[in-house]
Amino acid sequence: MAVNLISKFKPLFSNDTRYFVLTGGRGSAKSFHVADFLLKLSYEQGHNILFTRYTMISAGLSVIPEFTDKIERYEVEGAFNVNQSDITNKLTDSKIIFKGIKTSSGNQTAALKSIQGVTTWVLDEAEEMINEDEFDKIDESIRVKGIQNRVILVLNPSTKEHWIFKRFFEEAGVEGGFNGVKGNVTYIHTTYLDNISNLNESIIAKFEKLKELHPDKYNHRVLGGWKEQADGLVFDNYTIIDKVPDGAELIGYGLDFGFSSDPASLVAGYRYNGEVIFDEMIYQTHLTNSELIHLMKSKGVDIYRTIWADSAEPKTIEEIRRANFNIKPVVKGADSIRTGIRIMQDLGTFRVTRRSANALKELRMYCWDVGKDGQPTNKPIDNWNHWIDATRYLSMMELKSKAEFSAI
Repeated sequence: MAVNLISKFKPLFSNDTRYFVLTGGRGSAKSFHVADFLLKLSYEQGHNILFTRYTMISAGLSVIPEFTDKIERYEVEGAFNVNQSDITNKLTDSKIIFKGIKTSSGNQTAALKSIQGVTTWVLDEAEEMINEDEFDKIDESIRVKGIQNRVILVLNPSTKEHWIFKRFFEEAGVEGGFNGVKGNVTYIHTTYLDNISNLNESIIAKFEKLKELHPDKYNHRVLGGWKEQADGLVFDNYTIIDKVPDGAELIGYGLDFGFSSDPASLVAGYRYNGEVIFDEMIYQTHLTNSELIHLMKSKGVDIYRTIWADSAEPKTIEEIRRANFNIKPVVKGADSIRTGIRIMQDLGTFRVTRRSANALKELRMYCWDVGKDGQPTNKPIDNWNHWIDATRYLSMMELKSKAEFSAI
């Protein structure tokens, strides 16, 4: 069976950069060409290729079929041993290993960076990885001598708040849609227009209709353009202020725990002239309990005001309580996430201090999930929500309704 390849992907085979950033919208053939490249790369000896997605329930169902399709197209079934978690080229012993980064048992970054001899790391659907530190840890483990090491990011561009845009585009002085080399990075951007000979006429007509009716969605979803902010934002009822004003009344605190990939997040809430102000105090990964307690003391957390914390970690709450902080577990109840969101939305316009950089980033990224019909659901995506979770705890326990503080 013939395999029609797009010439824009040729740099995958020829360039000697460490990083390859592949962007594009729907129908742009990124996955097809990455699978094709990795299978061909496996004909070289000495490769352990790590293929990851941030969430991967079953490689055998979600990813490996893309590879077996290429094996069948090239009629080389006898050259490969395929199972549910890896593909081995029997001629060279080079292997493609499929792993998820975030699994039901927790984050697997440490386990992935310990895999020996990885020469090429592919991060598919890279926009799902929102923590740059996680990327760096695996990236730094790709260091086999005597062979080209590659890190390949494959993504549908999300928003300009994402660390991938800031690191590989904004800081590098590269525009979205760029094809070429800048420094140690090869950029490949494709759209359905590059792949149009391989697409069904009905999907082309659908894209053209979207272009006519919703040009912004067409630019983002189909052409792979970077957005200023996410679609379907949960919160649009906030403004930014320079600082907490003198005379503001401290309401209390919200605390969401984290460690490796998720940060510990502490927020302070204030009332001032009938409005609510939120101020980011801590937003940091890899804090032990003792380090978190020390940081809370150094930040001047009021030991008399209540800290409402995630009830899922009673041991941590008790350790902080023994350090003389007035910490209590939040009472979540049924459907607590949407309850907390509703309470925050009912605040009217709340204020966020300018120094709360991580809070503002989350507010610009936290959005409702989308159903199979492409329409927003009433369930938020479980990303960009560490400061928001801490703020939600505080709001649920101290700011029950707008009426409670609007009369103050």
